[in-house]
Amino acid sequence: MARSGAADAVATAASPSPSARAVELKKVLLRLTKAISEEEDVRVETYEEAARTLAALKDLRSRGCRNSNGTLTSQRKVEGKIDWVEIPEHFLCPISAELMRDPVILASGQTYDRPFIQEWLNSGNRTCPQTQQVLSDTTLTPNHLVRSMISQWCIQHGVTLPPPGLQQEEGLITRKERNALTELFDKISSSSSVPEQKRAVRELRLLTKRNRSFRALVGENPITIQQLLSLLSLPGLNCDPEMQEDTVTTILNLSIHDSNKNLVGDNPQAIPLLIDALRTGTMETRGNAAAALFSLSALDANKLKIGELGAMKPLVELLEQGSPSAKKDAGSAIFNLCMVHENRGRAVREGVIGVVLKAVVHQSLVDESLAILALLSSDQEAIEEIAETGGVTTMLSIIRENSCARNKENATVVLFSICVSDRTKLREVGEEEKSNGSISRLAQNGTSRARRKAAGILEKWKRTLRSTHFSC
Repeated sequence: MARSGAADAVATAASPSPSARAVELKKVLLRLTKAISEEEDVRVETYEEAARTLAALKDLRSRGCRNSNGTLTSQRKVEGKIDWVEIPEHFLCPISAELMRDPVILASGQTYDRPFIQEWLNSGNRTCPQTQQVLSDTTLTPNHLVRSMISQWCIQHGVTLPPPGLQQEEGLITRKERNALTELFDKISSSSSVPEQKRAVRELRLLTKRNRSFRALVGENPITIQQLLSLLSLPGLNCDPEMQEDTVTTILNLSIHDSNKNLVGDNPQAIPLLIDALRTGTMETRGNAAAALFSLSALDANKLKIGELGAMKPLVELLEQGSPSAKKDAGSAIFNLCMVHENRGRAVREGVIGVVLKAVVHQSLVDESLAILALLSSDQEAIEEIAETGGVTTMLSIIRENSCARNKENATVVLFSICVSDRTKLREVGEEEKSNGSISRLAQNGTSRARRKAAGILEKWKRTLRSTHFSC
């Protein structure tokens, strides 16, 4: 019978070399598979132990690591077996510490992997990272000799090197960053003290804000997001406002990376956590939660989830009561969510019409508010409420006085929908046209959409005049 905990014991052994660790794991796996195949009454624990051992071996194979001498190593496949081989130092990029795929020479004479040194230069640096020499120019010259040597070495040692084109455009991940992230999540997920866990989350917040590569790196392993979110359910952390703010802001930072939008949206805790933060957080936390929902709502599937889980009410409340920046984030999130029809009724029911009309009247968030009204004007319930609460007067004042062409366009879109829905409102439109000619000017000088809508309004008004004249 297999010895329980064998894989865990091997995995936590004191700094074994990669090759020794692989050999020991394979011995454990061989013993476990033999027990499974030969014994009739195999315990469930034996299967679980075999799965853990196999996962540990797979993880060991999938990444390079440093041996006991500190030399970077890489895996190779030899006759179906996994072995380890040292990488020559001059094949490693000084920035990433990874095997170079596209080596280039800088003006200082130093060789780097192209994407990493290019990112260094694109960030405004004009020195050599190794020598600190000021560069006479930033030309990158292909190092064909080193590239050929790396290619030959890879063939000789059975190392597969992905082509340069497969390197990530959204952040270039270095070994140092991988190690730093591992250390952070060890602190986050272990039984560390509460202050240490809080410091780790704060550091993760800062790293995901500054580094595109960290945003991509966290998204490589979805379990890290779950580890982060689970902290807020722990005693001592579940009611901590600083912890809530750091966690929400980290989710915001992660959601900026496109491939993370699905991962965060699919996590059953993430969106509810953001909605709870909208209700209970500090003003900064609430604003960041709204911004995170805006970012996640770039995906239609997330738009539906966010609406179904009840985000609209706290977003509308934040739009009405928040700080200027928080209001802007809330308005952007509401607009994005209302791009899907199902969320428009929710927004109207939660009182968004009154809030945005009030904002327009008080010259607050006019751009965002008019955009929301124009989007909602296709909803009959919304357009009726706009008409009943002084919407015609407000839209006419925007058309007459506002200098922004986009705002005039959105106001005209809303006004046209009102006139289609309720012909009695054409009387107020006619009075404006007779006094100032605002609609006619817009029909001639507005954006293409504004001209169409303004012409439509004028045509309906003229039909009303002809109809009235005929009736008399």
